[in-house]
Amino acid sequence: MDRKRWLAHYPQETPATLSYPRMALTQFLQKAAEEFPNSIAIRFMGKSICYSELWKHIRCFAGALRELGIRKGDRIAIMLPNCPQAVISYYGILYIGGIVVQTNPLYMERELVYQLRDSGAKVVICLDMVYTRVVNAKKETEINHIIVTRIQDYFPWAKKLIYPFAVKQKNQPKLEGEFHNWEDFIRSTQACAEQEEINPDKDLALLQYTGGTTGTAKGVMLTHANLVANVCQCHAWFYKTKVGSERFLAVIPFFHVYGMTVAMNLSIHLAGTLIILPKFDVNQLFETIQKEKPTIFPGAPTMYIGIVNHTSLKKYDLSSIEACISGSAPLPVEIQEKFELFTGGKLVEGYGLTECSPVTHANPIWGRRKNGSIGLPWPDTDAKIVHPESGMELAPHQIGELMIKGPQVMKGYWNRPSDTDEVLQDGWLRTGDLAYMDEEGFFYIVDRKKDVIIAGGYNIYPREIEEVLYEHDAVAEAAVVGVPDPYRGETVKAFIVVKEGMQVTQEELNQFCRERLASYKVPRLYEYRKEFPKTFVGKVLKRILIEGEMNE
Repeated sequence: MDRKRWLAHYPQETPATLSYPRMALTQFLQKAAEEFPNSIAIRFMGKSICYSELWKHIRCFAGALRELGIRKGDRIAIMLPNCPQAVISYYGILYIGGIVVQTNPLYMERELVYQLRDSGAKVVICLDMVYTRVVNAKKETEINHIIVTRIQDYFPWAKKLIYPFAVKQKNQPKLEGEFHNWEDFIRSTQACAEQEEINPDKDLALLQYTGGTTGTAKGVMLTHANLVANVCQCHAWFYKTKVGSERFLAVIPFFHVYGMTVAMNLSIHLAGTLIILPKFDVNQLFETIQKEKPTIFPGAPTMYIGIVNHTSLKKYDLSSIEACISGSAPLPVEIQEKFELFTGGKLVEGYGLTECSPVTHANPIWGRRKNGSIGLPWPDTDAKIVHPESGMELAPHQIGELMIKGPQVMKGYWNRPSDTDEVLQDGWLRTGDLAYMDEEGFFYIVDRKKDVIIAGGYNIYPREIEEVLYEHDAVAEAAVVGVPDPYRGETVKAFIVVKEGMQVTQEELNQFCRERLASYKVPRLYEYRKEFPKTFVGKVLKRILIEGEMNE
């Protein structure tokens, strides 16, 4: 069986294999600073930082960490929204050979304690708004130092945008106890003269914790080589991009591996400009696009859904956007088509996992694509569909488990050798996703193995039903889950968010689905919600929807 039949459908400009530099990830930034010292690296709330300034800030931050006693291999947690300090912290840690632990600023104390203890982090860099949570967690961890930044001190008008990270803490917190003020900390030392020597294949750059939506979160060990490879693969797929001239809209969080790679690291590799927003706010996004004119906009489906369904869409000029890859969740075809119609740019669906740095597949941006597909495996990325139990490779159009092999695949799970052995087999990563490949090598995700609904002996895939529901004019968002049923074992339930100003009854949705789906797939239950519980990246937390159903 020719597993690499997808190569015949690569854009002519994208090679099947690449040459990857053996270097630390920080060297992308060093090269940009040397070749484009006066180019704008970051735009944040109307202010700019050029590459030479950014490189100096990073080396000063690295020097200050060294003076704290931080050494190669130490873990340092970054608990920040998208902001210049997040970029400086990330590269400053890597500069001295430290390992970044990306931490969601929305984490509560219990979640924070678990991650900090599991990683053995010694330092936390955080926003003042989450300081109290960090202090309360500190006594149960190995944290020795807390570095606190007040973004609103430098950008007072940003307070509205970063407010969500304060949770219910509306007033500016009183900072008590021992901590380092960011501004003083970064100015407390001279810039580091030399970077730590790195073995890119062995030395870890990142511990990226999986979402934990299905069981305990695990720390994914990603090396410098993993991250460098995925950035190079990204560049090869975005082959029309020009070094030194692209403008990346960075609203997808850097603490999420997708935002880290496809927004932050790729922009720096291309010596582009990162236009940073701390959170997704549609009105702010519209104003930013019109003013800053980004060319690349990596995002999540929930962002594109919010844009195309917004009542103010036609008031803004979004035509600067040339290319977008949607990741982190399935992209409804209806949303893809509407977004492209309004912007004139290209929006394609991609696929990846934290364990793969994260991207492994995408539709060609400027070539032939198949809507509803996750596209083709990226350069040097092998993929196959196997029987979930026997492991036998399956023929095209047969549904099985997707397995992936490539230079971006993780080293393993932090301190979890048995879990590592379970998912890494002879260099192949078991993704846990059910998928199939067509005769031309395009791949399609059917669903997570754990999300499959088994009703009356039939396997039902939620994504297929969600795609149908999204076609209805009144449906803004849809999430389909399986719930217990005494007769069928499980039955199909659809959660619906209706578009503003519209209405749709359960009977209408039922009839709509029956015209497009086999009867056993049609939802038996519907529930309307004003909004869905989501991760900060916008992935719907179906576990919470199901738990709410079971608790009723």
